[in-house]
Amino acid sequence: MDFLNPRALRWKIAALAAAACCAVAAVIGFLVHDATRERGLRVGNDRALTRLIAAEREFDRTGRAPADIDVRTRAELPEPLARDLADLDEQPGTGRGYATWYDADPPNWYWMWGAVAVGDDRILVVRDDMSTEVRSLQLLDRSIVKSVLAALLFVVPVAALATEPINRRLRHGARTARRIADGDLDARIGPAGRSRDEITEMSAAVDDMADALQRKLENERRFTADVAHELRTPLMGLVTAAGLLPETDEATGLVRDRLRALNALVEDLLEISRLDAGVERARLDPVPLGELVADVVRRTGTDTHVTATDAEADGEMVETDPRRVERIVVNLVTNAHRHGAAPVEVTVTGARIAVRDHGPGFPPDLLARGPQRFRTGASERGRGHGLGLTVAQGQAEVLGARLTFANAPGGGALATLDLAPPPPSPAA
Repeated sequence: MDFLNPRALRWKIAALAAAACCAVAAVIGFLVHDATRERGLRVGNDRALTRLIAAEREFDRTGRAPADIDVRTRAELPEPLARDLADLDEQPGTGRGYATWYDADPPNWYWMWGAVAVGDDRILVVRDDMSTEVRSLQLLDRSIVKSVLAALLFVVPVAALATEPINRRLRHGARTARRIADGDLDARIGPAGRSRDEITEMSAAVDDMADALQRKLENERRFTADVAHELRTPLMGLVTAAGLLPETDEATGLVRDRLRALNALVEDLLEISRLDAGVERARLDPVPLGELVADVVRRTGTDTHVTATDAEADGEMVETDPRRVERIVVNLVTNAHRHGAAPVEVTVTGARIAVRDHGPGFPPDLLARGPQRFRTGASERGRGHGLGLTVAQGQAEVLGARLTFANAPGGGALATLDLAPPPPSPAA
């Protein structure tokens, strides 16, 4: 399903929204964490200084420090606190200096120290517990993380659902493009309401391309049909004139052979123009497929071996258009003898007809893109106009059959006409 595809556009947009949400939350969380930590340090520092000033006044009045205040020597002070106190002492004219230090290193975590010298080697020292501020900061961090996770649980589904209109328009455009590629030149994406975004521009460009392609193909079809019709009249005159030539003349045979080839080319062009116009309709009748194919191959006058299973040999009936099947089989057999190599084998199995030769096989371009008019695909397959397989493909489409081209494992080209192709799978 497209909804569960992790590479779908909806999940990429949702991931982008989640990344933006996390980035904003990280910046805001860092700023809030830093501001809260600084505020806690200021509160602890002010609290330590208040106790230290009160202890200093008590010591000046009574000569003794309060019970909760330590009296230490400089050697007994923590090294950072002693250093700060010494720096204050070196500043002349400042009187007594109050030094503070936040101890965030083990093993004495979360203490705010304060010290003031009251004698030659007597230091009043206070310690204020900062664990409450630290726990508050940790609780704030956890709250920020929980809030971000809760926001992601809301933002990601909303972002995925919000992209559904975009995905729907893109899927519609993709389906329309595939219909155009499959031959439905009237398919269009159409306007997208009041939207004026990039998808609308792309849809309009695809529709313009389809219009231009349709006009070009219509002009090509009309030109092909007109040329074939215009050639037919003078060709009939040439055929009639060739019939008046003396039979003993060597040039007569050559002229008649070229006229037959030209007549076949004109008939192929007319047939292609009718197939392109979509006016051809199949007339289905029950026919013994094995007997039909054997008779068609026999009338081609070629050295072709026909094999039919027992059921087809006994005349099992297949509902199809025998005239179009004959046209396809004749073109496939003729193509095999012209561009392949002997032996040419035709096998009838059920509603399937397989034609195989033992030549160089179909070229890769034909296998990848199918038959194309006026292209034989490879010089090693001989000369030709490339119309035989094109006509066969068009007639197969009229029958609703499937004509496939492949190279046999043992070498040679293999064309298979399946008159009863399996129904498309739901996934397709």
